[in-house]
Amino acid sequence: MPNFPILSDAKRSAMLEPPKGPVRVVIDTDTANEIDDQYALAWGLLSQDILNIEGVYAEPYSFGIYKDDLLKTRELLNKGQEIPEHLATFPGWVRGVESTGKTLEDIHFCTPAEGMEESYQEILRVYDKLGMTAKKVFQGSTQYLKTYSEPVKSEAAEHLVETALASDEPLYVIAIGVVTNVASALLMAPEIASRIVVTWTSGYPTNSNVFNHSFNMEQDMLGSQLLYDSGVPLVYLPGYYLGAQLRLSLPEMEAYVKGKGAMGDYLYHLYTHNPIYQQRGIQGHFGRSWVIWDLINFAWLLNPNWVPTKLVPCPSLGDDKYWYQDGKNKHLIREAYEINRDAIFRDFFSKLAAAGT
Repeated sequence: MPNFPILSDAKRSAMLEPPKGPVRVVIDTDTANEIDDQYALAWGLLSQDILNIEGVYAEPYSFGIYKDDLLKTRELLNKGQEIPEHLATFPGWVRGVESTGKTLEDIHFCTPAEGMEESYQEILRVYDKLGMTAKKVFQGSTQYLKTYSEPVKSEAAEHLVETALASDEPLYVIAIGVVTNVASALLMAPEIASRIVVTWTSGYPTNSNVFNHSFNMEQDMLGSQLLYDSGVPLVYLPGYYLGAQLRLSLPEMEAYVKGKGAMGDYLYHLYTHNPIYQQRGIQGHFGRSWVIWDLINFAWLLNPNWVPTKLVPCPSLGDDKYWYQDGKNKHLIREAYEINRDAIFRDFFSKLAAAGT
């Protein structure tokens, strides 16, 4: 690992203070992996009175990282054996696929490179649905980090370095997926660790003693670990059970999203044609809601009162995907502990309706 700048306690605390007024941001998103990124990106693009968007980056993604775990889970289920903690989220996926008459072998898992390209095209589609000209949209990594000595170079990582160094004003990185682009930029130019604030959503609170089953985290463990070990100012927004509260039902979609312009209609289409449903054998909408995880990053920047946070000791993230307060990291990070779901969706619905009129 390279030598990263050591921030004074005063500078770190200042950079981690909730922002006031307009902020410089770049958005790092795996936009096509399911549907929440499109909602979050649209909200961000409709909030440019506060967010000065200097770039949007396409991230890689691949659910193929779970293929071996799914096959192992099926084997254990067929034998009637106990499912270990690290596989606890997979039985529902296995049974869902089988309920449709398909097998796990029938599922197509895109490669990380394919996922990045799909996300890039989806970013452009969101701009188009909003009637906006897509500018400063960049392709990102086509693979995950393999070693800290070899950053994955991409348009996105290079633009992040350039943008971070272009001003003394902090650059907020809205990271709503795997962090390969961000980690690669930090490895390419360690000095940007004193110029950027990374806001990232993934697994469980850092004081929890549970296995972090988080798609954003697990795809690139080296990149995820770097966020904590590098000392870069970090605002951590746990997906469980904060982002998980950002759920929408089909009746809400019909009342507040459908018919609200081309963007609203597209978001409604995504909700009713969620690719995750087909991938995991999820059927029907009765009594069901869906979580729009990635709004949480934008919510904290738009109004920090919607996502209360506090400074906490930085943990280390073990290879076993558990948090450790082992004294390895001496600095503080900011971490969310609550969320105002209703206020967030009221703002999102209002901006969508205004744009659609």
